[in-house]
Amino acid sequence: MAAFSSRSCLQYLLHLAQDNLDFRLPSPFWCLDGLSEEDVRSIMARSVCAKSAFELWGHGQTLSELRTSLLNFPSEIMSPFMHKDSTYRINVYTFNKTLLFADRIKRIDALEYLPFEGTVSLKNPQHIFCLLEDYGTDPNNIPEDPNYIYFGRWIADGQRDLIRSHSVKNRHFIGNTSMDAGLSFIMANHARVKQDDLVFDPFVGTGSLLVACSHFGAYVCGTDIDYNTIHGKGRSSRKNQKWRGPDENIRANLRQYGIQKMYVDVMVSDASKPVWRDAALFDAIVTDPPYGIREATRRTGSHKDIAKPAEGVFEESHVPVSQAYHLSDIFTDLLNFSAHHLVMGGRLVYWLPVYRPELSALFPHAASFLLTIISNQVQHSNLCVSFQEFDSLAHLSDPRFSAYQGHNAFREKYFSGLNKKSTKENNKSDVTEEEPL
Repeated sequence: MAAFSSRSCLQYLLHLAQDNLDFRLPSPFWCLDGLSEEDVRSIMARSVCAKSAFELWGHGQTLSELRTSLLNFPSEIMSPFMHKDSTYRINVYTFNKTLLFADRIKRIDALEYLPFEGTVSLKNPQHIFCLLEDYGTDPNNIPEDPNYIYFGRWIADGQRDLIRSHSVKNRHFIGNTSMDAGLSFIMANHARVKQDDLVFDPFVGTGSLLVACSHFGAYVCGTDIDYNTIHGKGRSSRKNQKWRGPDENIRANLRQYGIQKMYVDVMVSDASKPVWRDAALFDAIVTDPPYGIREATRRTGSHKDIAKPAEGVFEESHVPVSQAYHLSDIFTDLLNFSAHHLVMGGRLVYWLPVYRPELSALFPHAASFLLTIISNQVQHSNLCVSFQEFDSLAHLSDPRFSAYQGHNAFREKYFSGLNKKSTKENNKSDVTEEEPL
């Protein structure tokens, strides 16, 4: 025998942040089914993409439909939040349109049919209710009336403040390609980073991903082939600052956010060379490999015949010779490393630059490394739009050579697209200047 509460059939409304909306989504509001309030709170405690979550009480395309929906909502669910000893506030949120204060008050007054018995408290209410109006996503074509209306009880806000508090602009140690704070937290969430995990970044750079993972309680470590970056030496990436300061390093970044105790260490190492014992060491591997656009792709080694010292003998002043590290090799090595060093159920999260028409053919190869693809999120680059015109580079994408061989062409396609776009703009500019003559 089983008994079920009517609360198990509730819907929850998620309000996504505008800067995370995909152009294909018709609305920033998502309705979620099959979750408990505790589930929703746990999601919002991690999410940097969602602004707020609500327990959905009613919805409709018009005020009349909203009224009908609200009056049909179970009163036994409403009553604990509307009794005479409670305090409450009603907020009005609009998407893609700004309402005058007087219009907001009219919308609140129109909800008089709801059985509120408590006292209004604008500063410190026990319960917050929200009326949300969706006016579409086109700022150039805003309708007079909303496309859809929702009403519900506020549950929790997302972690959007983390994007501001961890902004790269205010970070102690940064580089040319330091990962954006919002994207770093999204990657940490994809990796399901949790308390006491051990997270590794084999292309650690200035450690933006380590900062995000350590925020969620994980111990973090990393490697990078660039000696100056690891030790915080060399030229600064900041405007009006020529050289890095004496305390600009990854450890200082974690210290800045009060999470230095989660810092294990970083070291100079070549991602193409085995330096770890063959064991499952890491709960997650989160990384952003270089693509050859703003950071060079290189590894130690040489194509030339150079006399090598005896095995195990290393000169103190030895500086390894470096050579090109093709994207195909980078990602093949990354998948192979992850298959050997992730714990069972551990996750690899990484960025992969792609030529969009080739995207679907790339990911099945992960299965050959005993890895399962969980998700694939796309961030579009405007400079890649014209890549489809470069059929002359198609031979560089032939998958017969290796699973990621096609990515060796990404740099060529990127700069070819950039140069062609620049040429078109220059030609257009020349024509514009000549027309008045």
